[in-house]
Amino acid sequence: MKAYELHREEGLAALKLVDRPSPPLGPTDVRVRVRAVSLNYRDLSVLRGAQRRERPVVPTSDGAGEVIEVGSAVRRHVVGDRVAAAFFPGWQQGGLTEEHHKNALGGSADGMLAEEVVLPESAWVRAPSKWSFEQASTLPCAGVTAWHALFEAASLRPGDSLLVQGTGGVSIFALQLARAAGANVIATSSSAEKRARLEQMGAVATLDYKATPQWGDAVRAASGGRGVDVAVEVGGAGTFDQTVKALRYGGTMSLLGILAGTQGPIDTYAVFHKALRVHGVYVGSVAMFESLVRALEASGIEPVVDRAFAFGDAARAYEHLASGAHFGKVVIRVG
Repeated sequence: MKAYELHREEGLAALKLVDRPSPPLGPTDVRVRVRAVSLNYRDLSVLRGAQRRERPVVPTSDGAGEVIEVGSAVRRHVVGDRVAAAFFPGWQQGGLTEEHHKNALGGSADGMLAEEVVLPESAWVRAPSKWSFEQASTLPCAGVTAWHALFEAASLRPGDSLLVQGTGGVSIFALQLARAAGANVIATSSSAEKRARLEQMGAVATLDYKATPQWGDAVRAASGGRGVDVAVEVGGAGTFDQTVKALRYGGTMSLLGILAGTQGPIDTYAVFHKALRVHGVYVGSVAMFESLVRALEASGIEPVVDRAFAFGDAARAYEHLASGAHFGKVVIRVG
């Protein structure tokens, strides 16, 4: 089979298309013909760290395809099922553990950017029935992270207000899920065109964070002066304090990104003074994934795919994601 590997080289030169033997199938395993893969910011980070790797690894965590073979003891899936892989194959339910973390796809373990992938049957989740493979491939990281951030780490309810930052995959999914749940969404973006699209998707207010550096106060004002109930924090240290300002007393920050850095001064006084809850969110479990799929089936939400690239153009897909020009998810068609 064809697969991409990350080798110990710099930049996109590390991403190489190679021939690999089809992986062996155990009695509880499922073999999937991968049809589409979607990219996340994490994939750029993994690529940038390729020079430090001890061995080549198949990148990317997010992929969907069809079951083409099952092991003798498999009961959850049959040939022909349309499925997507869990980001953490071993995290079925409950809390995240060190062991779960060690087996994340596309990081420590081989990922999805290959023609065939074999994983235990418990690692595969049935995709929404009417979705394309390209759409289904967007779920394992971005979709599950948004679900976790809103409904597991927080308890977003109808009438609540939510802050999302930017127009990446998690933020767009969070907007869609929140609107379907009857919540009001305030969004930030430096692009007027993107802000217009966010408003078309149901955001009640949008703010240019570059034109308004103290956008936390502006978000609070847009929420009627109370502050938002929940914030999906994708920036990290560089945006943390503004998000704290945007939150209401007793609000929840789902902290899940590092786009604005991992280190820097933050106002810890404001966190306890406002009795905020800061919850780290790192994707989610298979149980969360299954809950997300049920919600998507019931609501009719469809993911926003910015652009789909051919398998041979994977490097261009990475470049497009790195440019920041995307709105929603960047996808690679595998076959």
